[in-house]
Amino acid sequence: MARKFTTEQARALADRVSYYRDLGIHDFYRRSGSADIAFDSVVAEEVLEPLEAEPEPPLPKAAALAKFPEASIKDPIAALRVIREDIGDCTRCVLHKQGRKQIVFGVGNPTADLMFVGEGPGADEDEQGEPFVGRAGQLLNKMIEAMGLKREEVYIANVVKCRPPGNRTPERDECDTCSPFLYRQIDVIKPKAIVALGAVAAKNLLGLNDTMANMRGSWYDYRGTQLRVTYHPAYLLRDPRQKGEAWKDLQEVMKYLGLEIKKQAD
Repeated sequence: MARKFTTEQARALADRVSYYRDLGIHDFYRRSGSADIAFDSVVAEEVLEPLEAEPEPPLPKAAALAKFPEASIKDPIAALRVIREDIGDCTRCVLHKQGRKQIVFGVGNPTADLMFVGEGPGADEDEQGEPFVGRAGQLLNKMIEAMGLKREEVYIANVVKCRPPGNRTPERDECDTCSPFLYRQIDVIKPKAIVALGAVAAKNLLGLNDTMANMRGSWYDYRGTQLRVTYHPAYLLRDPRQKGEAWKDLQEVMKYLGLEIKKQAD
């Protein structure tokens, strides 16, 4: 028997679709097993039709951001501050009541050429309010230094901005709820290149469900910039044998950014 959405649920879904369209996301796909979902009354026309219609041409970036207050702010520091204020003391997903201490927004140069994106804060990050400050963060710092850069020259953020309990992998709905704020950060910073650290970040940014082996080794056009996938520093701590592979990925980023390759990462 088909499961029905209430009018309130269907309208909430319609609002979510509209929100993603404001971000410039126009392609929507049903998950497997969702074909038996039915919608109530006129709300079906609001929600079902947009999902099954042909994708609309992407809006220009300026138009996609037009409904967000930072769109009219030229100073990226002020624009990022507006996004942070919009997040507030977030209660949009369950993570706010599962032990998180604070929002971990992002850190670094607001006009950085290079941006790193991980999956979510850990215990140290939740304590200090800054991404990548624990053991994985120390390794990331070494990776950045090996590229000839300083931590303060890049920008670092995560897909979700609250620590999942026990450092578990963020759930799909948590990523879907939080990632639009990351997209807004990217559109303000306008990096020349993004490095997705690990499978969770790569899958959420690219909308792919693939292996690291398949996602690594290629450049992806992404929100007006170029994206590369490499291993998460936490994974490299567990399996140091893969550091050489991660260094190959970073060398490609360095070539793209015109950085001189001098030495290999530790």
